[in-house]
Amino acid sequence: MRATTGQRGVTTVEFAILGLLLLVVVFAIIEFGRLIFTLNVLQEAARRGARVAAVCAVDSGGVTKAALRIARLPGLSSSNVDVQYIGEGGVIRFVRVNVSGYQFRIYLPLVDREFELPAFSSTLPAESLGVPRLGEPPACYEEGL
Repeated sequence: MRATTGQRGVTTVEFAILGLLLLVVVFAIIEFGRLIFTLNVLQEAARRGARVAAVCAVDSGGVTKAALRIARLPGLSSSNVDVQYIGEGGVIRFVRVNVSGYQFRIYLPLVDREFELPAFSSTLPAESLGVPRLGEPPACYEEGL
């Protein structure tokens, strides 16, 4: 006699349930990796923007372009990049670039959520600020960024 006559198809149903859970876990791991990657790219955009701001002329449009060129993320625009020149008495000592307000969307089954990532900031001491040494080309130009 066979004791499994009433058990036909049970393994298929169990696999379907566990397979669904396994796929959700795999996609969650992928999304977590994508989140970490996005955080890293935003931090690098702030660092790269600060580096360009330190060697380019004050209020150069190349700073925002440099930050956005390294961070090719959907939805990231020049409105997310803020450049500040810090100093006193008319002398600029530091430059700071903030990348903020980026909205990150999670792509998971049954989860449709978008949230704002924290702001990233990088501060560097001001260097040439676009004033070249005698006889050398400028440190910053629009085509070279």
